[in-house]
Amino acid sequence: MKKTIALPLMAAAALLAGCGSMGGKPADASMPSTPTQAADGTLIGPKGMTLYTFAKDVKGSGASACYDACATNWPPLGVAASARPLGDYSIIIRQDGTRQWAYKGMPLYYFAKDAKPGDKMGNGLLGGAWKVATP
Repeated sequence: MKKTIALPLMAAAALLAGCGSMGGKPADASMPSTPTQAADGTLIGPKGMTLYTFAKDVKGSGASACYDACATNWPPLGVAASARPLGDYSIIIRQDGTRQWAYKGMPLYYFAKDAKPGDKMGNGLLGGAWKVATP
């Protein structure tokens, strides 16, 4: 029984150990092929931080509506240079040329004021424009 529990935990730890940064810059090539995980009904990034979607983004458009000061407060989920679209995950090219993950056509972002994994301080902000991303 201990081996049954230990093996998935070791695999998860190995995946998280090689993850890149949470900012809009591309992560290193050791980032897992699936850019998010689900935790308590929420999509989280490689370091366990909550991910969000923005109501001003148009689903499936391949574009982000969040730049400049917006992207400072809501950093995009960056993409490793070697990453390719996978299942429900697509890659958009931002105006500055960086790459960002999208889930089911919606670009994914962090919230700069979330201090630790599990924080969801951005949920519902700006009149409900920002929502926690869900699987």
